[in-house]
Amino acid sequence: MPLAKDLLHPSPEKEKRKHKKKRLVQSPNSYFMDVKCPGCYKITTVFSHAQTVGLCVGCSTVLCQPTGGEARLTEGCSFRSRDYTTALQPGNEYFFKN
Repeated sequence: MPLAKDLLHPSPEKEKRKHKKKRLVQSPNSYFMDVKCPGCYKITTVFSHAQTVGLCVGCSTVLCQPTGGEARLTEGCSFRSRDYTTALQPGNEYFFKN
């Protein structure tokens, strides 16, 4: 009796809904994003699940507020998500040494 669904080739939509540890290939739900300040147009890198207030490096405007999960962007801020491989480079402010 064949299975009703293919366990080796799940659809991307179903994989995205699963818990990060229960996916076929584990991947995080969080990401880094470049946020553009609406006042001075400088770009600041912010973590998607930040637990502190994100401030602009140029004019100290609040860019994002922490919530229980993902950080909420301030109205008027635009963003683009970044890849982990580019965000965790030596010399970047988010590169941590143990």
